[in-house]
Amino acid sequence: MFSRTAFSAVAGQALRPRRNPILSSRFASLQKSFLSTETRNAIDKAVASAPVVLFMKGTPEMPQCGFSRASIQILGLQGVNPQKFTAFNVLEDEDLRQGIKEYSEWPTIPQLYVNKEFIGGTDILMTMHQDGSLAKLLEENDVLVPADESDPSPSS
Repeated sequence: MFSRTAFSAVAGQALRPRRNPILSSRFASLQKSFLSTETRNAIDKAVASAPVVLFMKGTPEMPQCGFSRASIQILGLQGVNPQKFTAFNVLEDEDLRQGIKEYSEWPTIPQLYVNKEFIGGTDILMTMHQDGSLAKLLEENDVLVPADESDPSPSS
């Protein structure tokens, strides 16, 4: 039988169990153990496959959710060089779909990586796009279409 000492009472509130930091950290490490070595290695390889990598639902040509569509539109507006970009459709592989969430410790898809660094999901991209920090990040990482290619001058 559980003793009352395992619970703490707060005046006027219901009894709540105390959190055991040792058990909490062990539980957190158990949660992370679901990502197999094989899946982790595959995701490592995918993240390193191009300077700009987007894990999304669908493809850039045919996004399968509004958030994936918005992420592709933002990257297009920013002028990401298609030669430096790749996307992975998480709907094609359930291990990838669940594994990428654990890999990044981010619960939603799409997810953007720039030069192997996790940037965030659509909400983060939108905020960075609006405040100008995404343009700066992409420029610093040299992943934009060169100015002379993106803005063709009229022929004389």
